Amino acid sequence: MENNYEDIFTHVLPALESKKNEFVVYQYDTVTEKDIWKFCVTKKWKKKDILSLPLYQIINDILTISPAEYMTFEQIENQRTSNWFSEINQDELQMLLNPSFDEK
Repeated sequence: MENNYEDIFTHVLPALESKKNEFVVYQYDTVTEKDIWKFCVTKKWKKKDILSLPLYQIINDILTISPAEYMTFEQIENQRTSNWFSEINQDELQMLLNPSFDEK
């Protein structure tokens, strides 16, 4: 096995598919294998060297993800990356941040 993420992803794809199918049972139909992989890489293995993890540990980590754990991660990521002021223009944003109270 060549040591890179794509090869590891390919080897654990059946576990990712199984977890995705479990999420479908819980009515999380939009979750994909790549979403679960992203969760593992950015959350579960954030401080670990993924290339040195044994394959059984990677598969175990994937299969033990709870839907609640995954959805919490997704909600936090969406809040972190969303632009709350995208619907207002620059002038409105300036008025919001620096209101002038002496307007008549």
